[in-house]
Amino acid sequence: MSNRIDNTFETLRNDGQAAFVAYVCAGDPDYSRSLEVIRAIADAGADVIELGVPFSDPQADGIVNQLAAERALKAGMSVPRLMDMIREFRSTHDTALVLFTYLNPVYAYGYEKFHTDAAAAGADGILLLDLPPDEVANNQELTSSEGLKHITLISPSTPPERIKMLAEQSEGFIYALSRMGVTGAQAAPSAHIGELVQSIKQHTDTPVCIGFGINTPEQSATTASVSDGVVVGSAIVNQVAENSDASTLPAIIGEFIQPLIHATKNPEQA
Repeated sequence: MSNRIDNTFETLRNDGQAAFVAYVCAGDPDYSRSLEVIRAIADAGADVIELGVPFSDPQADGIVNQLAAERALKAGMSVPRLMDMIREFRSTHDTALVLFTYLNPVYAYGYEKFHTDAAAAGADGILLLDLPPDEVANNQELTSSEGLKHITLISPSTPPERIKMLAEQSEGFIYALSRMGVTGAQAAPSAHIGELVQSIKQHTDTPVCIGFGINTPEQSATTASVSDGVVVGSAIVNQVAENSDASTLPAIIGEFIQPLIHATKNPEQA
């Protein structure tokens, strides 16, 4: 069953363009300004928005995203408020939404209930960072996950046979890590990321997007030229942190990502 993610990538593929995927932490710096920021990101032309679900122990995240989660939690963000935010965003925008999270908040809310409520609110996909897909088959309660596309994560260290397995069961899009480590813009993408993309594409037609360490138009263009999409997260989150007190925060974020989007869409011009 297709949804906004599938429709977005089909349109981009027909136009010969890569997707721009923007990550922000839901509720950072607070609920109302976070909602304004994601609307500004959509207005700027992002194809997919990844909403981080604040969690107290985000072990796969670097310091920038850890602090964003901390700010959001201190401001009162919760999974029920996340559902409210998705509904409010859907009242004005149709941009595809993917929830970027760990299993703990989902499991605590109720695994099946989370999927049902998030899909009903208007979310399209979910990336569970610490739930290996093959573990789902061993836990009956984790198989009730209709309504959201489960995004697959593949890293440069993933063995070939596991790449094949993950690629063949992928849906929505595949998030390929540009390098090892945690999230953050402090290290540039690997020069060999194109090789990982090609190894994945041997086994699937699912779009492959690259993230981790992308924070300049030049990096966006290079990444777009070898993939189906570019994911920018920590660089945007850092802008939120640096300008959290500014009344023009949404405009600042929109202006920051526009050159990144332009480079993604027009890599030959960067």
